[in-house]
Amino acid sequence: MLRFIFAVGFAVLYLIVGIPVLGIEYLIGKINPQKRDVSSLRMVQWAFRVIMKICGVKASVVGYENIPKNEAVLYVANHNSYFDIIITYSMCPGLTGYISKASIGKIPLLNVWMKRLYCLFMDRNDVKQSLKIILQAAEQIKNGISICIFPEGTRGDSAEMMPFKSGSLKMAEKTGCPIVPIAIHNTRSIISDHFPVVCPAHVTIEYGKPIYTRDLPKEEKKALARITQDAIQEMLNHMEAEAPSGSVSPIEKSSSENIPSENDVKVSDSTPEMRRTSGDIRRAPVTTEYQTCPPR
Repeated sequence: MLRFIFAVGFAVLYLIVGIPVLGIEYLIGKINPQKRDVSSLRMVQWAFRVIMKICGVKASVVGYENIPKNEAVLYVANHNSYFDIIITYSMCPGLTGYISKASIGKIPLLNVWMKRLYCLFMDRNDVKQSLKIILQAAEQIKNGISICIFPEGTRGDSAEMMPFKSGSLKMAEKTGCPIVPIAIHNTRSIISDHFPVVCPAHVTIEYGKPIYTRDLPKEEKKALARITQDAIQEMLNHMEAEAPSGSVSPIEKSSSENIPSENDVKVSDSTPEMRRTSGDIRRAPVTTEYQTCPPR
């Protein structure tokens, strides 16, 4: 419970202290918009890493080299926890806007930061507004800003993925940008299964091989949602096969946290914690202890 209180307290403090920072960023943007965008990105990434530290979350990153360089992409990920956003955003190599539900856009200060970082707010109950957001996202991709979506539409009640909504991937078809599948494993164990108790956990993030929509035949373009979901499910299956058994959360005690640093977000696929070899995730020997999450 204390981790939850400290994490929320830090987030609120960051938003309050960030009020004058937003003003400074605005002035910087008048002179150098690119510098403003990059500095805003790095500040929020730093804040998310602090929240991960407070909550005892450690992450192993696999396949980071699969992210295409020097072009905007559409990141597509499974969704089980708010920590999916915190962890993946902290690893974005460049400007990336997230498509969020409309209600988040009503939170003061948070919505200002999100708009500054090219996030968009979608009302899932309004088809016309949803289409407008998809078109806006496509324009952002054309302007070099990557987009991240969770096409299940909401956080799942279990680790099993819900069917992807095909409409959310239309922006990839319209722009021809690569789709980068992201498999996120074990974020439910942080807080979703026992809210508001926060449990330290070891999370794995895997970036799959990019899917180039321009190269797909017409029939496969129609099945883009299924193809992308299958790619993510395959990665999750590998992770499940390698995950420790039991109901407790592993806490890695390796000296290396595979979370991209502020100055270098690139992560090798050959790390002390985890290595990718011939399509499998192989875990190197590390010291691991287990901690049972406290009851509510």
